[in-house]
Amino acid sequence: MEYKTIASRCEARFIEKRSEFIGYLCPVETEEQATAFINEIRAQHRKATHNCYAYILRENGISRHSDDGEPGGTAGVPIYEVLRKEGLTDLVCVVTRYFGGIMLGAGGLVRAYTRAAKDAVDSAEIKVMAMSANMKITLDYSLYGRIPKLFAECDARVINEDFGQNVAISLWVREEYSELLKEHLIDACNGSVDVEIAQKDWYNFA
Repeated sequence: MEYKTIASRCEARFIEKRSEFIGYLCPVETEEQATAFINEIRAQHRKATHNCYAYILRENGISRHSDDGEPGGTAGVPIYEVLRKEGLTDLVCVVTRYFGGIMLGAGGLVRAYTRAAKDAVDSAEIKVMAMSANMKITLDYSLYGRIPKLFAECDARVINEDFGQNVAISLWVREEYSELLKEHLIDACNGSVDVEIAQKDWYNFA
């Protein structure tokens, strides 16, 4: 089980026929957080012609979008479609437009709002969050050389190694691979290894 989101706020901007488009992205987990960010951008750009938005949340499978006065289907839906096609969730995108005096037409608006959202996504650091197990492994130095291959096969991410009396390793591995990795470690070390699953949580495997 995993999902894709962004690591932090980001933005991108461009000019299209004298209209300025600014795409903002923000990671959120609840509808209240999404609404708060939309209101923050609106307050920041009170003189903007439009502040259109879309957000997608894991919470109750919620998604919303708004054209904020642009012709129906030319802003909110294109923004939403960018987020959906990128497979992103738990984020909100607001695209601010300052009208430059030249009409873009429906097709031009769709392209502009799509680009604003896509440019913002392209500037973001993407996180691939997977439900994972934090494993604590303790073994003798003589067995240490046997395990890196096992970690690689299960895409385990080592976060700490302590070379004391024994080798103590802390790592994260996707939950569905945790028991398999434990079995392989025990087999490779002929049982002379201590493997503990300390906790389970979301971990970034990007």
